[in-house]
Amino acid sequence: MKRRQFIKKGALTGSFLTFGSAAIASEMVTGTSSEVQQPHNFNLKYAPHDGMFKAHAGDSILDQLHFMADQGFTAFEDNEMKNRSVEEQKAMAKVMQERNLDMGVFVAHNIYWKEPNLASGKQDWRDEFLNEIRESVEVAKRVNAKWMTVVPGHVDLRLNMNYQMANVIETLKQASAILEPHELVMVLEPLNFRDHPGLFLTESPQAYEICKAVDSPSCKILFDIYHQQIQEGNLIPNIEHCWDEIAYFQIGDNPGRKEPTTGEINYKNVFNYIHSRGFKGILGMEHGNSKDGKAGEIAVIDAYKKSDDFL
Repeated sequence: MKRRQFIKKGALTGSFLTFGSAAIASEMVTGTSSEVQQPHNFNLKYAPHDGMFKAHAGDSILDQLHFMADQGFTAFEDNEMKNRSVEEQKAMAKVMQERNLDMGVFVAHNIYWKEPNLASGKQDWRDEFLNEIRESVEVAKRVNAKWMTVVPGHVDLRLNMNYQMANVIETLKQASAILEPHELVMVLEPLNFRDHPGLFLTESPQAYEICKAVDSPSCKILFDIYHQQIQEGNLIPNIEHCWDEIAYFQIGDNPGRKEPTTGEINYKNVFNYIHSRGFKGILGMEHGNSKDGKAGEIAVIDAYKKSDDFL
């Protein structure tokens, strides 16, 4: 199941190709606001995704990983990693290790957008979810990942919300018991009502309550800044309140879900706050490009340079 339709998937074939900085610069389109000449030293660990720099790097995900590293990015995330072949996972892990790219999140399980799988408490759905968590442990080991995304699914309209909460917490406690021996972390992602109506998990305080109840180092929050701007706003105070349970961030401006500087969110201030707290984790660039082609890809890089310039 495709989780983010705005992310355009490239072909999954290719060979190892190392891009030097000079080679990358020679490929840049002229007449743009900025041409990347050398890797940028970012203050935070931003993670692009497959297809974000396809116009420059081509269809091969391996070539795209090289391009990301050549621009100074130090992480990569891939929602669809679990659906890739074992051979491709191993090839990607090799490039990421060679280029010092940390692996970010991948989606750990089949997300039920219309059915209340975890909220219902039904044993069949619980067993299915826990089996997928076990499978994700093997994927995480293969690609040197630490975090995996979990979305509890739709609300159960026939069940009191408190019972649903108890069902979700119990399932996540059992999942944590699977992940803890491997020091892996599932990150719970609240999603906004507009893009994903009817889901059980929507707000950061709700995710915080669940994590406190599960009480495991393997159950934390994925704070998606785009989703929470729509759902609840008050971004920095909510990040502050949830801080001890946040393990991962994702990025997207609103409206439009494109790169920072294209919408209403003051990402320079948000990034500055996250950095000031000593955050050493990954911030996934889970958004589209506001412009097509090479010019659009340069615009993404420039936007992160501008928003990251807070010191």
